[in-house]
Amino acid sequence: MNVEQMTARINELYHKSQAEGLTPGEKEEQAALRQAYVANVRANLKGQLDNISIVEKDGSITKLSEKKRHG
Repeated sequence: MNVEQMTARINELYHKSQAEGLTPGEKEEQAALRQAYVANVRANLKGQLDNISIVEKDGSITKLSEKKRHG
């Protein structure tokens, strides 16, 4: 399931929960989808942050991921 499909299903379940409520199975599905969505967002953010480079005062370039490891 891609992100667009996941988001659509999360929204569909949310609207159903507001209108009529969810079955226990749908509540489990909603929780699992939300967890997967958040994991995807975190992974994307980590990937973006790992590709950031910092120009130090001395002109050298350090990857943000390396700076984090070295403190």
